[in-house]
Amino acid sequence: MVNAFRNIPGVDVCNVTRMNLLQLAPGGQLGRMVIWTQSAFSQLDTLFGNQSKVGFLKKGYQLHRPCMSNGDLARIINSNEVQSVIRPAKKNVVAHEVQKKNPLKNRKAMERLNPNEAIR
Repeated sequence: MVNAFRNIPGVDVCNVTRMNLLQLAPGGQLGRMVIWTQSAFSQLDTLFGNQSKVGFLKKGYQLHRPCMSNGDLARIINSNEVQSVIRPAKKNVVAHEVQKKNPLKNRKAMERLNPNEAIR
């Protein structure tokens, strides 16, 4: 596989055992396209294990159990149990009643800050 992709610019080939986060998301930017082979997927279970068995190559490393058993988050939020305990959305909320004036551009705002400005 390495020989097939080594001459294509912008393509990096990595072994599953030497994979790190900087190769998957360089600079912290997610969105890199990753192509996995079937043998790489089978090696992930021996490397990291899963929820039921311990990883063999990482010396006892075991993946955590997922916190959510149901991935349909929209259905959970819109359920009657959740909606009955949340407070209703606020209506007619005004973020700023009075707009702040720039005293350098507005003469009245400058006179409020500096009463001697009116003498000029």
